Amino acid sequence: MGGSSGGKVVEIFADGSCSGNPGPGGFCALLRYGGAEKKITGCDNDTTNNRMELMAVIAALRELKRPCLVRIITDSNYVVKGMTLWIYRWLKNKWTKSDGKPVSNRDLWEELYELSHRHKIEWQWIKGHNGHIENEICDKEAKEAIQRCAKEKSVSLS
Repeated sequence: MGGSSGGKVVEIFADGSCSGNPGPGGFCALLRYGGAEKKITGCDNDTTNNRMELMAVIAALRELKRPCLVRIITDSNYVVKGMTLWIYRWLKNKWTKSDGKPVSNRDLWEELYELSHRHKIEWQWIKGHNGHIENEICDKEAKEAIQRCAKEKSVSLS
């Protein structure tokens, strides 16, 4: 999906949800480029909200087949601050936080960091549950993914 020709931007709206923390979780990413849209959802029966927030963005970036201009819009400060502030310190400190403890979700942060280098990305935080249409769609789809996962009792990505 998409490319960087003509200065067009691939917009990615992403949200994750968890029923219990940890517990079953779901995510949704809505990709938009020009007039085209693609929705990606997934779930895990034993996860955390933060892992689902990360997976939403990772799943979206995996869909991009060539370098793109990307705007990622999410209500997760964890994801935005992680990629714009904290990650450089984590890399410098070999994936340990300032308190000496290991960075949570390192596997996903490493994948997101690698995927992000293929693109020029603008990270945008929005307030959740505040009437932002695409965020509300992703929130609803992430919660529905949890229900599907509970019925299937397995990890799925669609």
